[in-house]
Amino acid sequence: MNKFELEERLINFAVLIIEVVNEIPNTKAGNHISGQLVRSGTSPALNYGEAQSGESRKDFIHKIKIVLKELRETLICLKIIDKTKLYKSEQKVKFAIKENDELISIFVKSAETAQKNLDK
Repeated sequence: MNKFELEERLINFAVLIIEVVNEIPNTKAGNHISGQLVRSGTSPALNYGEAQSGESRKDFIHKIKIVLKELRETLICLKIIDKTKLYKSEQKVKFAIKENDELISIFVKSAETAQKNLDK
């Protein structure tokens, strides 16, 4: 997967997160978790864009690690939504969890590779 395909995947993930958030009930708990989810779930696409313009290899690695941090936070939010059934579409939440897991795996590998290249 090239960087443009990955960027598009992250954008599609952000759109999916917005769709999930828009279906969360307007309750105290729903509003709290949806606010958190929309921030952390759209952030990876934005931070990946920043990483592409990193000023150095170290800066790139730092920004990739921020993407990972936000993806991990998003995963926890999605799991809370799933366990508390704060959704209209269980299928959409399950798909978001699966996609989130895959993105985490991609960025863990990316950070490891970038770090190895830095250490050379």
